[in-house]
Amino acid sequence: MIKYRTAPLSTNKYPPGIPYIIANEAAERFSFYGMKAALAIFLANYLGVLGGNNLSEASATSYVSWFNTAVYLTPLLGALIADAFFGKYRTIITLSVVYCLGHLCLALMGIGGAVQLWLLSGLGLISLGAGGIKPCVSAHVGDQFGSKNQDLITKIFNIFYFSINFGAVLSNLLIPWILKWHGPHIAFGIPGILMALATVFFWMGRKKFAHIPAKGSSFIAELFSKEGLSVISKLIPLVIFVGVFWSLFDQTASRLVFQAERMDRTILGFEILPSQIQAANPFLILVLIPVFTFVIYPLVGKIIKLTPLRKIGTGLALMAVAFVVVSLSQEAIDRGETPHISWQLLAYLILTSAEVMVSIVALEFFYTQAPRKMKSLMMAIFLSSVSVGNAFTAYVNQKIQIDIPTTSELKASEEKMMPTNDLLNNEAHEIEKYYIENGNLPLIWDKKLVDTWSSQIDYQLISAKEAKLKSNGIDQTPNTKWDISTEIKVKAKDNNLEGTWLFEEKKRKGIIETTDNDDSKPLSFNTSVGGGVTLDGAEYYWFFTYLMLITAVVFIPFAFFYRPKTYLHDKEDTKGPFTVWIQ
Repeated sequence: MIKYRTAPLSTNKYPPGIPYIIANEAAERFSFYGMKAALAIFLANYLGVLGGNNLSEASATSYVSWFNTAVYLTPLLGALIADAFFGKYRTIITLSVVYCLGHLCLALMGIGGAVQLWLLSGLGLISLGAGGIKPCVSAHVGDQFGSKNQDLITKIFNIFYFSINFGAVLSNLLIPWILKWHGPHIAFGIPGILMALATVFFWMGRKKFAHIPAKGSSFIAELFSKEGLSVISKLIPLVIFVGVFWSLFDQTASRLVFQAERMDRTILGFEILPSQIQAANPFLILVLIPVFTFVIYPLVGKIIKLTPLRKIGTGLALMAVAFVVVSLSQEAIDRGETPHISWQLLAYLILTSAEVMVSIVALEFFYTQAPRKMKSLMMAIFLSSVSVGNAFTAYVNQKIQIDIPTTSELKASEEKMMPTNDLLNNEAHEIEKYYIENGNLPLIWDKKLVDTWSSQIDYQLISAKEAKLKSNGIDQTPNTKWDISTEIKVKAKDNNLEGTWLFEEKKRKGIIETTDNDDSKPLSFNTSVGGGVTLDGAEYYWFFTYLMLITAVVFIPFAFFYRPKTYLHDKEDTKGPFTVWIQ
């Protein structure tokens, strides 16, 4: 049995195992973010052709958010296994294999059996694998340092975060393109290959690492000690504050993608895909980490002491500003305008600056605040803030969705609803005439139309290419399952769709939408009962903006009264388990 070094090297240089950790993290993050870059669009547009049902934007957002919740909740399990039983290295290697199997399930969706089963199995295994290894990898970085080179931890954590985003920027650009032209099997398969490579990279560094052994029952004793419980209780409020940050930030993979679909995405003569806008975040991370580290922090530090909590508080405020830009962009879309994607890029610049000040700083802060035997657990508690934020986003997106009547309810009420259905359809054709004459959907449709129950029919412009006519239905109550609505959409030009995987697969299966080149019929109509959301358009984004602003204000007294304590490995070894270094 091979015996590994169980303590950091006594050196003032960088630890020898760091390159293997960095390579592992870059490849693993490529796999994770590549898969996630394609997920929302896949759920909304591709799931149906594989045998499932395409999801609405709210449902897809909720689905992605619940997945993120699981990914960042399972770190608690991974940390427990690592710190109490197997150690970080064995935990990472074992769960990496589980991670690879999850990618395999996603790549095999649609080859047979229920596509939902493949989807849930894949996302479940990835949640366990990605989540389980995440706190261990972060803590494993810190484990390589002793007192002589602990001053290098900040730089290495920055490089660590740099590697994450180097992998992410490549995958966010590449995987959406592969999904469009080569389909989900390859788009989800390539991230699986990268995860396999990540596992190999980490295995190659096994002899270079400091393997801090699992502490068994002593971990449990330390966890439930007065000091251990005190550390956790002090940091729980910070989990909530940072959780609100993530509830906004992680919508870059869902809601901001759907917003990008309704924007002018032409950059330097090329039209980018909606999912590719996500690459802005990791690209900006690559730029902003050195800018903040070597320029902004030193300059501001000459004026005011930049403590970790002050950085985090500033980042929370910046996130609110970013969503102000997103909300204003959505207001323009709601008015029937097509704002340029540069407005969303501005939001990305601000929210990425916020990420540098919140995520990177909090990652290091949680590590340094943890006693020696609780390093992985504390990384998991930090990551649980992402879970808290995404669970909230998922909950909101579920609550705002309106139910649909059952088949039997629809059949029983069909005769009563038919006159209103016909009225909405006829009026949609009147709007089509307006579109032909004016070249755009009307901003306001002021005809005083009433439904079967003598209530006014509402018109809502959703974007430059979408509108809706709506009746409150049988119960005459807005936002219920009895709402009757006709969605009006400008037909997409299929010239840029032919040859794509989705177009060709629909054609092969005989489910391709009929291409109508008759300019006299430029709009499509779809009448439905129920569905939709209660919080729509700009109102949705303003809700999260106000939430973030309130959180940033409440954070101020928390930061003022918090007293940080720092724990180091080798200092604890010589002076006792709870040696404290006051920051």
